[in-house]
Amino acid sequence: MAIGRETVENILKLSKTKWRTSITKIEPNRIVTRGFAQEDLINNISFPEMVYLLLKGELPSKNHSRMLEAVLVSFCDHGVTPPSTQVARLMASTGAPMNVCVSGGLMAFGKYHAGAIETAMKILQEGVQRLNGDTERAVEEIVAQLENGSRIPGFGHRFHDEDPRPPKLIELARKYNCFSIHTELALTIEKILSERKGIRMNIDGANAAILSDMGFDWEIGSGIFMMGRLPGIIAHISEEKTREPPFRKIFQIDEIFYDGLD
Repeated sequence: MAIGRETVENILKLSKTKWRTSITKIEPNRIVTRGFAQEDLINNISFPEMVYLLLKGELPSKNHSRMLEAVLVSFCDHGVTPPSTQVARLMASTGAPMNVCVSGGLMAFGKYHAGAIETAMKILQEGVQRLNGDTERAVEEIVAQLENGSRIPGFGHRFHDEDPRPPKLIELARKYNCFSIHTELALTIEKILSERKGIRMNIDGANAAILSDMGFDWEIGSGIFMMGRLPGIIAHISEEKTREPPFRKIFQIDEIFYDGLD
């Protein structure tokens, strides 16, 4: 079968390119994102819908749009308690510019802060995939981690015996038809943990389950968390700069214990 001239030209063009992307096409006086002219998207879709379009390559249903909006709002802020917010505010107190403070806050995310949602999504998705929907076996395998003293990401909270956000999110997941096997699995795990240890699901566990049921891959879990938390970090940076004196002190000198050589 002969190859057409247009096909040959496309192959040659592709061989010369250094970058490939299916997200946004830039041409003189023209910007196309996922097949939509950006000027047509402006004022016609919401920010959560734009996030969904960028991440998944298609516009969401109204239910998925409302659910993603709820997920992003639920991540917005947790006061000055998170290390990322403390880092951002400390940097702001030095006179560092907004972009530097924001990057410091985001770089403070790690395994023990903000990493739980991604790990929880991975556990839920791999559990469902490996066991072909056998939630009972998946629960047994996941809960078995407690026997060796391991924590199950997405359950338990440093400040809340009962995180007030998950029940509302689960309610909305049912309302918007975003409740399926991953959320069912998470609730079953919570039931067992609550009975054995008094441990309840936290915000990461709820959103990990719901986002998994919405078809989001676990590898972008922390990215979705960052999008939700970013406005809160910016608000804290602004507050630190406008309401507090510079060079914040978080301890007294007598609170520092030196145990090195004299």
